[in-house]
Amino acid sequence: MPEAENLKNFLEISYDELETMNLQALERAESAGATELAKERRAYLAKEKRLKAVTLCFTDLEGRFHMLDYDKKYLLSAADNLTFDGSSVRGFSQQHESDLRLSVDWASLRWLPADVFGPGKVIMFADVLGRDRAPYESDFRGQLKFYSRELKKKQGLIAYASPEIEGFLVAGAGAEQRYAETGTFNLISTGGYYHSLPLGQLRQFIDRAAEAQRALGFRNEKDHPEVAPSQFEMNFAYADAVRAADQVQLYKLVCRQVANSLGLTATFLPKPFSGINGSGMHTNFSLFKNNKNIFYSRRGQDGLSDLAHDFISRTLNHAPEVCLVFNSSVNAYRRLDPRFEAPNQIKVSAIDRGAMIRIPAGNENSTRLEIRSIAPDANPYLAFYAIMKTGLEGQPLQKSKDKRERLRFLPDNINDAIKIFKGSDFAAKILGSVNQEKYASYKQAASDRSPKALGSLIKPSEIIYHHEVTNQVLWHDF
Repeated sequence: MPEAENLKNFLEISYDELETMNLQALERAESAGATELAKERRAYLAKEKRLKAVTLCFTDLEGRFHMLDYDKKYLLSAADNLTFDGSSVRGFSQQHESDLRLSVDWASLRWLPADVFGPGKVIMFADVLGRDRAPYESDFRGQLKFYSRELKKKQGLIAYASPEIEGFLVAGAGAEQRYAETGTFNLISTGGYYHSLPLGQLRQFIDRAAEAQRALGFRNEKDHPEVAPSQFEMNFAYADAVRAADQVQLYKLVCRQVANSLGLTATFLPKPFSGINGSGMHTNFSLFKNNKNIFYSRRGQDGLSDLAHDFISRTLNHAPEVCLVFNSSVNAYRRLDPRFEAPNQIKVSAIDRGAMIRIPAGNENSTRLEIRSIAPDANPYLAFYAIMKTGLEGQPLQKSKDKRERLRFLPDNINDAIKIFKGSDFAAKILGSVNQEKYASYKQAASDRSPKALGSLIKPSEIIYHHEVTNQVLWHDF
């Protein structure tokens, strides 16, 4: 009798071929119309006999990544009527209006590395629709996509982002969920910036994760250990705002999956250790029009155009109001500690890394703003949407000519951030009052499970009730 594995003929593609296929698919998505692309992708799925399932993924209001697998034949026959129970997803619909729909984004199709995700699967992102098939107001992937399209259509603007996502690699699988029992994380490396043994655990993890990301078409640029021990960062190329946010979610998924396969945990908690640097998601952001970087000006101050300075002014003016969007957990406010290069000062600087916005050295192509105050556990779609809306539609910062300018700081705890966010007319305007109320209520629920004073020690509650860590057992065991 043949062995079981010989009965299965599922799709497995080499990393070199995967990278080529995924980059070509992304390039095709930029040139083809939505209808044409959907037809092509449907035809491919129907033809490829070695695919067993299609993974569809979406992101809830707080930023949790949700995935479900559809049988390929079923997906092709029912793609226009994919429903799910939205009331089971925190931040989505209420129980009395539970059904929501998934709309497949055919442009987002990617082939997956079989050794990381299993053979015979491709992945696509989906936008969330209401029962009436209208875009769901709390799905910020859909909101970001719509806003990006309107900017391009009406003003010819394209927003590009390149996030630098830091994380920690710690000993043991499921270390975050077990934090209530252990009360600690164990470092797997005591090195620091750019330092690790070539075949050490941290380097092996970084190599495997970066290889998988390249195969997914990330166009990686560099990867390395970060400043803190056991900390890592892998940088990838610029992309439009929606694709960049997709890649944030895939980046974290790949890191978690690779770490788990090594018996380790990749955590994107902003500050899992006291006494050493935390993790951020510094987001490099620029605007292009007619293939030109309109943030650049050869004669402008710091090489920036008037538009870029205006974008900065609006962002600084509303920084306290959107701080909760960028720093969405109790633990995130430990990172805004000035002793560890914390970007907690509401100012812009070309050199000071304590400023929430930095101006990196650049040229006519690479000039950008680096928004440093975003934590790696933020919802990337919501964060990028807030950056764009604030920088383009906010009120400029008014400076008094008669008074000495006073340095302002971001909130240093989540309770103050929630209070400012809830009272902000601007947050209600750009996010919608329903989303403002829902988002604040979920952040308050998490805050209520932790002491109001952060103190110097990491508390188990800020780990196990974190929105990216909790499961139903942990959340209800309170």
